[in-house]
Amino acid sequence: MENQSVHMDTHSVISKQKRGIKITVFILCLLIFAVLSGFIHKLGQPRIITDTELRINGAVKLQRPRIIDDIELLSDNGSGFNTADFHGKWTLVFFGFTHCPDICPTTLSTLNDFYKTLDSDTRDSTDIMLVSVDPSRDKPEQLGQYVRYFNPEFRGVTGNFFDLKKFATQLNVPFNKVTLAEGGYTIDHGSQVVLINPRGHYHAFFKAPLDPAKMKLTYRSIRATFNG
Repeated sequence: MENQSVHMDTHSVISKQKRGIKITVFILCLLIFAVLSGFIHKLGQPRIITDTELRINGAVKLQRPRIIDDIELLSDNGSGFNTADFHGKWTLVFFGFTHCPDICPTTLSTLNDFYKTLDSDTRDSTDIMLVSVDPSRDKPEQLGQYVRYFNPEFRGVTGNFFDLKKFATQLNVPFNKVTLAEGGYTIDHGSQVVLINPRGHYHAFFKAPLDPAKMKLTYRSIRATFNG
């Protein structure tokens, strides 16, 4: 009987030790999971960089976002567009025209590459827009076909020359009609991409030449520091 009692006590001690080990392993697994989850979450968060670092990476943030005067423009679907339509999303605006031989297609292609690097939630709250400064040739239907060649989500906007000039001036983007020697004309225009925040204010701009990776870094940082 004494041997049986000793055996039972030993078995009980071993069982308790096993339970203790299992509990310890379970707690350690939970701790490891929590640490890994926190690490992965941190990796997914945008890195906040200084204004100096923004400039080094090709982005310039205004010290104070600039309010844009309301202007009536024309969307590529034929409906009216005014600056109030910028509200609720971040919008990257590029001024160009469909007959542009090099800068415009290169820029739109780069913007497409940048857009694809964004996660789905960020893309859903980001618009890419081409504002045509050649309204006499870029009718809404043609403009819509042109921008959607680069990405189905891109949009086009045009309008009369006076309103376009007023809009571009507010965003510090110059453009001028230039007559060619052989006849016809082209448009000289700024190559920067303007960033409008969800309040519809001029917030920042990206300098040419654009780099998708640098744009993603600076764009995510700018969004993260926005007090909307």
